[in-house]
Amino acid sequence: MEESISVLQQIVPDIMSVLQNRYHIMRNIQMYAPVGRRVLADKVSLSERTLRTETDFLRKQGLLSSSKNGMELTEEGENIFRQLERFMRLLLNMDAKEKALADYLNIQFCRIVPGDSDEDASVLDEIGKTAAKELHALLPAGEFIVAVAGGSTMARAAEHFSPELSQNREFIFVPTRGGLGESMSIQANSVSDRMAQLVGGENMALFVPDNLSEKAYASMKSEPSIKHTLSVMKKANCLLYSIGNAKVMMERRRMSHGLISSLEAHNAVGEAFGCYFNENGEIVYRLSRFGLQIEDIEKIPYAMAIAGGSTKAKAIKAFMKYAPHQTWLITDEGAANLILKGVTL
Repeated sequence: MEESISVLQQIVPDIMSVLQNRYHIMRNIQMYAPVGRRVLADKVSLSERTLRTETDFLRKQGLLSSSKNGMELTEEGENIFRQLERFMRLLLNMDAKEKALADYLNIQFCRIVPGDSDEDASVLDEIGKTAAKELHALLPAGEFIVAVAGGSTMARAAEHFSPELSQNREFIFVPTRGGLGESMSIQANSVSDRMAQLVGGENMALFVPDNLSEKAYASMKSEPSIKHTLSVMKKANCLLYSIGNAKVMMERRRMSHGLISSLEAHNAVGEAFGCYFNENGEIVYRLSRFGLQIEDIEKIPYAMAIAGGSTKAKAIKAFMKYAPHQTWLITDEGAANLILKGVTL
């Protein structure tokens, strides 16, 4: 496969960029149909003029149709899209275990790094390097608002970002939430700012405590600077986040003994976007929080979850029942082996 692609690229140098652009266009039409050209252009980060050229081509091929409500894939387009999705997986060289994990979790793509980050801290750096590399493969050329979560995994991943990611791309980074009262270096604001520095993008901060009372939340939400940051966050077309072990997140949030006991009684195993999940993927507790909500992630076209370690296996498995199909997961063998335990490869 790699040799064939290499030959094609020598003869038709732009073949991969054309293929990737058309794949992303078809994926977003499939996700948001019926969808208008202006909305779709925003989703795929292309000018309306460039998008019109591409959609005209797809229409002539009988792969999409248009009506006053917008564009949608035809039956043939749906069939071609499914085949193209399988081809893109092959193109990205997922091995048998990665394909099995992606299929089991019902997500688009998975990359598994050797080792267990719970036993060897250097594995976290490999996860970070891999995340940066795969993000370069995931994103087409264009303009991106990247919503970034915090945490130790995300902070380590940020250190492997580089200006290479900005080739043919422009970035605005924005945190997905306020602070947790934790170490400043792993807060979403700091991680977002660090990524912006290393990539050469712009950063917007959200200096608001994450866990506020409903009254304080309502009051601060109307502050102009906070309102502006939240409005930009809601326009994010790329999401980078991790998934937490419930027990660890309870400690980081300095929860009361009573609340911890309640969450343990409800068998909470994981946390993401202020929601605690049990092993069945059911939300057992939800925090009032500034920032991105779990309902927002479905509409973000480029989403990457970065989480590893055997102690996060249950958390990852539980959260992926909420994750949209377009999710890319970067994990390690420690988590992957436990998730796939008993699954035939």
